[in-house]
Amino acid sequence: MKTLNMHDEDLAAMLRALGHPVRLSILRILGTQTDCCCTDVTQCLPLAQSTVSQHIKVLLDAGLIERQAKGTRNCYSLRSDRLEAVNSACAGLLAGLVQAPQRLPETV
Repeated sequence: MKTLNMHDEDLAAMLRALGHPVRLSILRILGTQTDCCCTDVTQCLPLAQSTVSQHIKVLLDAGLIERQAKGTRNCYSLRSDRLEAVNSACAGLLAGLVQAPQRLPETV
């Protein structure tokens, strides 16, 4: 798998989008179904369609999902390339932090 370099601003924007449990649920729904419209997602969640639409917009703006027009419907799907990039960037960041030199406790 190829590792993509990601700027901190891009990573932070995607992590903000991932920072809400409803949006994580939407990603899981899109990961198990193909060609989901907002109504399909709403039927899987105990939320109003307008609320689901707002969360979908955040995921779209972060580039984590994409929209395709199918007739009069907008269908949504995961952007696997972007999700893989977030995964790689987070793994690299956390690995670097774990390996960072540890501070010694301060003595009083």
